[in-house]
Amino acid sequence: MHVFEKNSNIFNLLSEGVSEGIIVVNAQQIIVATNTSAEHMFGYTKKELIGKPLETLIPKRFHNNHVAQVKHFIAKSDKRQMGHGRELFGICKNGHEFPLEAGLNPFKLYGATYVMALVIDITERKIKEKELSHWARIFDESLNEIYVFDADSLKFTNVNKEAQRNIGYTMKELTHMTPVDIKPELTKKKFEKLIQPLIGDNLGKIQFETEHKRKDGSTYPVEVHVQLSVMGAKKTFVAIILDISERRNYTQKLEKKVAERTLQLTEALTKEKELNELKTRFLSLVSHEFKTPLSSILTSITLLGKYTETAQQEKRNKHVNTIKNKVKYLDSILNDFLSIEKLESGKIKYNIERFHLSKIINEVVYNSNLMLKAGQKIQYPENIDSITIQFDEKTLKLALSNLVHNAIKYSPEESIIEVMVTTDTTQIVIKVIDQGIGIPEEEQKHIFERYFRSKNALLTQGTGIGLNIAKQQLENLGARIEFTSKENNGSIFTINIPKNLIPNSK
Repeated sequence: MHVFEKNSNIFNLLSEGVSEGIIVVNAQQIIVATNTSAEHMFGYTKKELIGKPLETLIPKRFHNNHVAQVKHFIAKSDKRQMGHGRELFGICKNGHEFPLEAGLNPFKLYGATYVMALVIDITERKIKEKELSHWARIFDESLNEIYVFDADSLKFTNVNKEAQRNIGYTMKELTHMTPVDIKPELTKKKFEKLIQPLIGDNLGKIQFETEHKRKDGSTYPVEVHVQLSVMGAKKTFVAIILDISERRNYTQKLEKKVAERTLQLTEALTKEKELNELKTRFLSLVSHEFKTPLSSILTSITLLGKYTETAQQEKRNKHVNTIKNKVKYLDSILNDFLSIEKLESGKIKYNIERFHLSKIINEVVYNSNLMLKAGQKIQYPENIDSITIQFDEKTLKLALSNLVHNAIKYSPEESIIEVMVTTDTTQIVIKVIDQGIGIPEEEQKHIFERYFRSKNALLTQGTGIGLNIAKQQLENLGARIEFTSKENNGSIFTINIPKNLIPNSK
């Protein structure tokens, strides 16, 4: 101690010029000298520290370790950092502990051994290290992909774990790569053009969507956020990557769902429009088709009242027949409407049995003869007496009657309506051929629609129901109906009935 007292001026001159705290202890670890920095650091005056054991400045829990380390340094007389790889703490006069860094320098003076400790308060450094550690952990554990790459070479300098996991490359591999290597949609020139606005603008950020290519060759859509970061004179880019596979899938599903809903709505609106048109057409049809025969019935009844004489019986019979025919016509219309209701509700019951085809054709032709115009004839098919068919009689009669009646109705006087029958191993084919007005080509696709009337048939009495019912009934039983037609050149309607009948499950 006397040595430092005698040389205090020299020690003070040397020690006060440094910012580190200097504490000198003898071989017994008694403090023999300090500088002002050390006194301020620990909160003591020089007089309070000189002659005190070094343990005064060390938290109690570290006493044994620190004392042993100092003894070891004195014994070996080497310079080294105290507590290498460990955290050291000092304690102030007021009990406050703080982290420190100490360099120990053993030396001899006038035959005595001393240790000079250069002490640095590293509280601020530890705070910064903790902050850096926190941000490093956030960087590495982020669920988003984060890439850091050099502004000049564009090579990756750091890539977090999530990015390495998703892209499939290790950090060692990535240090030899650039963003262009994982972006198949972009060339180096295009990528440099994208990030060019960031050069010189530290606060700027760019955002774009592209594809990333994994090591295994698979790709996934990403949203890229890039900004420039400056550390001293070194510039780097930081790219935060969002894997938008789920978002894109959701968007695609949403777009598909919207398209489906739009289509459904469009179809619903179309059906509603068609339904409204059908209602309008139906009301117009009922008004017209009922009004005309009812007017004839009313006129005939009025005239009947005037023919009271016996000699006027012939005139009475004429009007009675008119009434019968009109009532019969109205009854057929009502039956058609009832058939529609039964078809839609599934209430129609079919009776499949075997019968001679000639029986049905004879009945249809006989009844149709009463409707023939002047000079019209029905040409009966030849050689059909031996043909038997397994079908529903009522359905076939209804369909065939409809075709023959239409042929008569839409054909001119002095024309022939031909009924033709052919058969092979699989089916029976019945054709009804007329020389009538035909169906305009642009309207043929609507011919089996309910209530449809071709523009060239609007002046002819009819409901537009018969063909619709015939088609549904035949198809329900596994048969089919088709036609060919040319305007002003007649039509051919064909019924195809399979011999091995398999009714539809409607």
